Amino acid sequence: MTTSCFSKRPLAMLTAASLLPFALFSTQALANCERGDLDTIYCDEDGDMVADRPSDESQWANPSTLIFAYTPVEDPAIYTDIWQPFIDHLSEVTERNVRFFAVQSNAAQVEAMRSGRLHIAGFSTGPTPFAVNLAGAVPFALMGSDDGQFGYTLQMFTHVDSGIESLEDLKGKRVAHTSPTSNSGNLAPRALLPELGITPEEDYEVVYSGSHDQSMLGVVARDYDAAPVASEVVERMAARGLYDEEDVRLIYESDRFPTTSYNYAHNLHPDLVEKIEEAFFTFDFVGTELGNEFEGVEKFIPINYQDNWQVIRTIQAANGVRYTRENLE
Repeated sequence: MTTSCFSKRPLAMLTAASLLPFALFSTQALANCERGDLDTIYCDEDGDMVADRPSDESQWANPSTLIFAYTPVEDPAIYTDIWQPFIDHLSEVTERNVRFFAVQSNAAQVEAMRSGRLHIAGFSTGPTPFAVNLAGAVPFALMGSDDGQFGYTLQMFTHVDSGIESLEDLKGKRVAHTSPTSNSGNLAPRALLPELGITPEEDYEVVYSGSHDQSMLGVVARDYDAAPVASEVVERMAARGLYDEEDVRLIYESDRFPTTSYNYAHNLHPDLVEKIEEAFFTFDFVGTELGNEFEGVEKFIPINYQDNWQVIRTIQAANGVRYTRENLE
């Protein structure tokens, strides 16, 4: 049995500069097939909206070392330790070395999978369709509870002393969205808030903070008047004592969205995919750092992109999103 090569610090940071640029893939053969929104190098003959495994078995990837990355976070070192128990379990089940890489951006993470340097990844809600369409990612799992519940909400926070009591009070204010591709941090507010009488860009100034963490900390520091953020991120920040919940006020909360998707690269050998799925669905969160970090999560739940990301695709369509590298960045 091989053991994990996982270390207590990231082995490298996946940056766009360190990865093969998208331009290099323009020379790849155009796949003559049905593909929907997928990039031209992928096929979707079965219509499930994700890239098919190559028909040529010689193109199936079966690496001896698996690279796993979690969605970009403010402090990658914390998550390096938190993911240790799962990395060990994944290594044991797949009988492969497993390396955890911290990524600096959604674009770098997507490019890493497209280039073949990343085999398994947790993509944030909004960037998941970009990963599916640009990088051949195949979503198969979410974190959830034993009763099958999963997801998070969009929450709009302001400082407790801001004088802002409702969405209506955001008019003329400076509001921190996270990044252009973020669901709860940008696209969902743009799609949902106009129906509630407040339109981003028109009624309030939008500035991009870069992450949910920075948005929330900016509200606490009063750098921003308010910020739409993901409930799961805010809850974890509060649990780690990164801000005082008494310093902020919740003025809006949406219905629930799917959370981070867990994906494998579309061209992995089917036997390896079977082992990867086994590792996810047999992992026991109880008593682990991962379980402590993601409160209320007890297991990985099987999902599929076509059904579980429909609401997200609808929100993105309402925002005129096209799945291109330029929109991702």
